[in-house]
Amino acid sequence: MSATAEQPAIRLIVGLGNPGREYRDTRHNVGFMIADRLAARARAAFAHEKGWQAEVARAGDLLLCKPLTYMNLSGQAVRPLAQFYKLDPAQVLIILDDMALPLGKLRLRPDGTAGGHNGLKSIIQHFGTTAVPRLRVGIGAAEGEATGHVLGRFALEEKDALAQSLDRAVSAVDCLRERGLEVAMNTFN
Repeated sequence: MSATAEQPAIRLIVGLGNPGREYRDTRHNVGFMIADRLAARARAAFAHEKGWQAEVARAGDLLLCKPLTYMNLSGQAVRPLAQFYKLDPAQVLIILDDMALPLGKLRLRPDGTAGGHNGLKSIIQHFGTTAVPRLRVGIGAAEGEATGHVLGRFALEEKDALAQSLDRAVSAVDCLRERGLEVAMNTFN
């Protein structure tokens, strides 16, 4: 896949979420939902990888990962996997939920702070750099307590917007891999 002089090719895509049936359709698991869509499209199956505390799928030259450490410890799974495959942080794309963005809004960035997201914070701490590309997927603002919001499920009236958002996120990943981060940011942000 394409890479620019500034941005190396993405080789590992990490969808953030929490493992377990009780979290399956929650707002915090948008990253898992997108990773599942990418794997299904590539006909790649996730397998539990104990050594990395993650489920990993291989789709050609691309690795897909769903950490099984729970959100706040995501870096414990992501960094060892990246190290094993000799990947720089810039070759890893993190897909995460963002309640500061409206449902359906996407935001691609090559680096930056964790922005209050504990999963991304863990990854940044384990890599020792903020230069980790990320795709933030809007889940809407909390009307009450934040934990209840992110661990809550999408309302019935949000299902269509969610499906469109997940489709756009997959398209953003495709654009990023085929045409580079700059083009993808200009197209999807």
